[in-house]
Amino acid sequence: MIGKVNYQKELEKLIGCLQSEKKVPTLLLHSCCAPCSSYVLEYLSNYFKITVFYYNPNIYPESEYTKRILEQQTLIQAMPLKYPVSFLAGAYDKERFYEMAKGLEEIKEGGVRCFRCYELRLRETAEMAKKGGFDYFTTTLSISPLKNAAKLNEIGLQLSSEYGVPYLTSDFKKKNGYKRSIELSEQYGLYRQDYCGCEFSLAERRKQEKA
Repeated sequence: MIGKVNYQKELEKLIGCLQSEKKVPTLLLHSCCAPCSSYVLEYLSNYFKITVFYYNPNIYPESEYTKRILEQQTLIQAMPLKYPVSFLAGAYDKERFYEMAKGLEEIKEGGVRCFRCYELRLRETAEMAKKGGFDYFTTTLSISPLKNAAKLNEIGLQLSSEYGVPYLTSDFKKKNGYKRSIELSEQYGLYRQDYCGCEFSLAERRKQEKA
């Protein structure tokens, strides 16, 4: 039986190699929200020149999307980071998300609909990374205890092979990453949403609250 991959150790190994070679590569970092990105930025900005790519067509309603994207930009400006971090906004193409979710509306959160949503957002990130000539791409999503890090890395590595841009494997919740993101959220007074983002996750959350 093959053991589980420790994605955090893989990342640390890569960072060690980059440091020994005195390289500071460019990284296109897909971010789902400011709170999740807080620790990831604090950690990775010591080793990479980062562009935060905000591409989340799953977020519902539009007022929530606006709130989250503004919070992301505010955080980037507020954090004292070793290397400057730039920001890139993706399109808010809601129709693309609903097309992807067709027939999967009733699937419980954390299932195949979520996996397809990971792929939708990571594919757009891989495309932008290729167009922009970035050295690496990755996502903040693995910091959440509710997200499947193994699936995220599987999708990222597949897209890496497809687009020819290295994917930075990660499990950012490890080494107290998730705990640190909560501390940073409090420190910067960040808005922490109580549902993942899409209409279906919001409905599921409200059902849980009523129960």
